[in-house]
Amino acid sequence: MDLILWRHAEAEELADGLDDPARGLTPKGERHARRVAEWLNRFLPATTKVLVSPALRSQQTAEALGRRFKMVEALGPEGTVEGLLAAARWPDAREPVLVVGHQPTLGLAAAYLMTGPRLNPAQDGSLMPWTIKKGGVWWLRHRPRQDRGEVVLVAVRTPEQI
Repeated sequence: MDLILWRHAEAEELADGLDDPARGLTPKGERHARRVAEWLNRFLPATTKVLVSPALRSQQTAEALGRRFKMVEALGPEGTVEGLLAAARWPDAREPVLVVGHQPTLGLAAAYLMTGPRLNPAQDGSLMPWTIKKGGVWWLRHRPRQDRGEVVLVAVRTPEQI
């Protein structure tokens, strides 16, 4: 199974009277979303499921793909790694899944999938999130092996690298 984690592109600053989920993309964010979407569309199979946070900035990022997507509450700004993995049906989905969401959840998911649970410096059992740049993509692949699966990092791209 392929799991592609795409952080929403640059969004407007939070202003008085504006709820966080209502923040849209900046013009730079729109350009970056289109650039990354063009790259993704060159490689994503047509069968890829696209799951998106209900936040406007994530929806606008996903719209740049020109594909149908499903909004999933569990992928919102307060989402969890467990919610993300359940929504994507990791590692059992038959088709690739693209998740458009937020930090720190995307970075926590990448850290967990690539290394397993690791302790942070406070030793409280929580994971330290890896940084996924705004508009950035991390493409992970689960490969079944005899006694267990393994996760391979297929690609990491930022809008500036495309």
